[in-house]
Amino acid sequence: MQSERRRAPRHPFTARAEIIDEKESVRTVSRVSDLSLHGCYVEMVNPLPQGTNVLMEIYTETEFLETHATVVYFEPKQGMGLTFTEMPAFFAGVLNKWLEQAGKQKAY
Repeated sequence: MQSERRRAPRHPFTARAEIIDEKESVRTVSRVSDLSLHGCYVEMVNPLPQGTNVLMEIYTETEFLETHATVVYFEPKQGMGLTFTEMPAFFAGVLNKWLEQAGKQKAY
């Protein structure tokens, strides 16, 4: 049994995401399926390799978040886990708001 390595709880969270491979300058549209304080899981048919640095944009109906991230693991034809690396303070506030809302929804 694999031990839990996450530093913060994950919350189900659905939003559109755009992933830009910083080395290749390629933009891919995908979907976030869960979110935590330190990262997220993105569903993608062709996930990027572990260690790839990306610029990520996450969009809800009313807000967006932009952050740098690194691929920490991938599942072929399914998706990839990202850890946030550099996030401006304004977007950290947006992330905290989304996590608070997701936590409340999970409680019901």
